[in-house]
Amino acid sequence: MAPAAAPALGVAPAAVGYFVTLVYLGSMIGTATAGGWSARFGPIRVSQVGLMLCLAGLAAAASGLLAAVIVGALLLGLGYGPATPASSMILARAAPPHLLALTFSIKQTGVPLGTAIAGAAVPALVLALGWQGAALVIGMACAVLAVMLIPIRTRYDAARDRAAPASLRSAFAPVALVVRDRRLLELSLVSFIYGGMQITLIAYLVTFLVESFSLSLVLAGMVMAASQFTSVAARIAWGAFADRFATRRVTLGMLGVGMGITAMSALAAGPHWPLWLLFTFAMVFGATAVGWNGVFLAEIARLAPRDRIGDATGGSAFFTFLGVVLTPPLFHLALHLTSSYNVAYALFGLPALIAGARLLLTAKIATQ
Repeated sequence: MAPAAAPALGVAPAAVGYFVTLVYLGSMIGTATAGGWSARFGPIRVSQVGLMLCLAGLAAAASGLLAAVIVGALLLGLGYGPATPASSMILARAAPPHLLALTFSIKQTGVPLGTAIAGAAVPALVLALGWQGAALVIGMACAVLAVMLIPIRTRYDAARDRAAPASLRSAFAPVALVVRDRRLLELSLVSFIYGGMQITLIAYLVTFLVESFSLSLVLAGMVMAASQFTSVAARIAWGAFADRFATRRVTLGMLGVGMGITAMSALAAGPHWPLWLLFTFAMVFGATAVGWNGVFLAEIARLAPRDRIGDATGGSAFFTFLGVVLTPPLFHLALHLTSSYNVAYALFGLPALIAGARLLLTAKIATQ
């Protein structure tokens, strides 16, 4: 929506990075507190509340007032943050141990699939209803889903502990759990880098294509959709690969190297690139920079204490979201200093390349 909404709000389209930062600032709070709330009220109830917060955030943003857009971004983040810890609590109980990475990866396909649907549908909604109308339609879809979850709440929330701590004082216990465990902390720091790399694709690709390649909003949305559909298949494939052919650590290392090299290849991009090459770039970027989450969450679930998987995934997601919060303004600064999306992408690909190489150098390839 950024190219359409920015003029009405009096900001540049690239300022979408600051909106994304506010969303994930809210997500950091939402994910850190989700473990306790999910344990006490159940993961489905927490998910329903999250969906309604997303409706509230989109409705606030649709007002067209810059101050309300800021509040709406924070509400969106508060609603989005609990999704991973809540769902991980369910999957950790249900998934077969030998298919852990694949199970988490299949669940994580919902993220890029939703982004792909948005890439294809939102431009059409914006053209038909305006950006504010499009925001309200998506918000109502969240509300409908919250209602649809009612019949399954009894089944999945049956194990909730009504005495579980859910105070503000205990809110950041998941982060403390991760910090105290060297293995969890190491992977969480990797997710900090990978999360930042992922958000550069999601937040800036459409604007990059529109401003640097003069693509129409609809065509740029199609390229974004292609990258996300590819990442849906890639998440499943990487999960199966990690379960059958390599350790999850090795798989995460390969993905870091892949996303780093792909981002750095943007240095060669220019108006001379044919459309098929833009699609290829976006699809490989999606397969790597968006394809790592399921394998990562499965490894966190494996390393976490059995009774604190929700806390461990929430604490690690805090670091992931921290990378997502810090990266957009830094990317925007790099864009301001260099006046080049190509250089900015390459600069942010380097840390991912280094992190991936380190994982590979410190791991042994083995079948899990």
